[in-house]
Amino acid sequence: MELGLGMGMGLGDPPADYGSIAAVGLFVALICVCIVIGHLLEESRWMNEFQVKKKQFFRNFMTITLFGAVGTLISFSVISLGSLGLISRLNIGSLDLGDYLALGAIFSATDSVCTLQVLNQDETPFLYSLVFGEGVVNDATSVVLFNAMQNFDLANFSSVKFLQFIGNFLYLFATSTFLGVAAGLLSAYIIKKLYFGRHSTDREVSIMMLMAYLSYMLAELLDLSGILTVFFCGIVMSHYTWHNVTESSRVTTKHAFATLSFIAETFLFLYVGMDALDMEKWKIVGETFSPMKSIALSSTILFLVLVARAAFVFPLSFLANLTKKTEEGKISIKQQVIIWWAGLMRGAVSIALAYNKFTRSGHTQLPSNAIMITSTITVVLFSTMVFGLLTKPLIRLLIPARHLNRESSALSDPPSPKSFLDPLILNGSDVDPEIGVGIRRPTSLRLLLASPTRSVHHYWRKFDNAFMRPVFGGRGFVPFVPGSPTERSVPLLQGNEN
Repeated sequence: MELGLGMGMGLGDPPADYGSIAAVGLFVALICVCIVIGHLLEESRWMNEFQVKKKQFFRNFMTITLFGAVGTLISFSVISLGSLGLISRLNIGSLDLGDYLALGAIFSATDSVCTLQVLNQDETPFLYSLVFGEGVVNDATSVVLFNAMQNFDLANFSSVKFLQFIGNFLYLFATSTFLGVAAGLLSAYIIKKLYFGRHSTDREVSIMMLMAYLSYMLAELLDLSGILTVFFCGIVMSHYTWHNVTESSRVTTKHAFATLSFIAETFLFLYVGMDALDMEKWKIVGETFSPMKSIALSSTILFLVLVARAAFVFPLSFLANLTKKTEEGKISIKQQVIIWWAGLMRGAVSIALAYNKFTRSGHTQLPSNAIMITSTITVVLFSTMVFGLLTKPLIRLLIPARHLNRESSALSDPPSPKSFLDPLILNGSDVDPEIGVGIRRPTSLRLLLASPTRSVHHYWRKFDNAFMRPVFGGRGFVPFVPGSPTERSVPLLQGNEN
């Protein structure tokens, strides 16, 4: 009887923490509710998947990098200097130079989800790829800036120290990118050479997921940017590794990563929303500062966000347009306004960085730190709700429905040739084998400069096909043997990559 009672009660096990179990259970239940509500909203066409076609992303990669990296640096500078000049006059407490620089990094991180919900990739592929790509690179750049600033000695600030800060940022950016690319290529090479799929698809899926996570952990151990590392590791793995596995493993990894991403995003947004109800910090702010001071601080931050966003979107769009030789490839003034508006929202990255800077394990007793947390939450909620609700009317005003099909036909991926005879029909022009479109040869130096016959994308494809894919695999270059990953995907070789 005692033995049975002891086994039933689990003697030797630590006492259960019912409070933690209840909290976790409640949180899981709320995630389920959010999934159901999201499904109902998707039925009403409020929600899209947030992804972009790779070809559109890399075709506009230079412009995306210009906005996401250089633009974020400009935004960081404007917000930091503006905070030093305006927020310092509000007398909210003892904030040093590092705090003002931290504000620049915190509020340089954008959240363009609301705009991507309204934009349709098939209707506005060019604009969608710019907004999506800039958002991804922006988040990574903001985190790298924040980390570089954390390791920067601000005690004796000078021009030499500033150059060291820039060098530290470039070092973090370059090494994180290199580590991600190296991890992705290593995974592609291992899977291509060992070909786990001939014995077990579970091993293929496991090695892909674990090596992607390993790249993130290595970056954190080396004090690099994990988000930037795993971002470039994912790009490389989607280009090489994913094509080296069996068809069943491709389907499994696609749905597995999509599911994990969906749950993580839902968890994050729910956590941010519930954190706004953290009464500890709001109580400290209410007892120390007047409501008008809190409103003034949040309004100042919003003003700096508006100015900083405009300070780089319109000038950089002008510079990007100088490199475009056709009107279809240029960013129109209406598109510039949409890109500017898309980056006004702030989200989870800003809150995470604010907690990292102004709290210790999520708690703080300093009024100056508490008001920075509450102001960050206020800016995130206000920009998401107010700017987010105005996004759809603004886009429909600037890009009426009758213009959507025009942009789609002008900027979407051109179709592949229907047969190998099509290139022979196009007299007097070359054919780009990647897109299957005739490119007329210029007849003079002026025409050559105005309409080059080859693009950076073309030369990259040549290098990739000649050197990279034979070593690391990818679509069309994995050895064809019975049971190999290419056995069932040969008919796909004529199709366009997403």
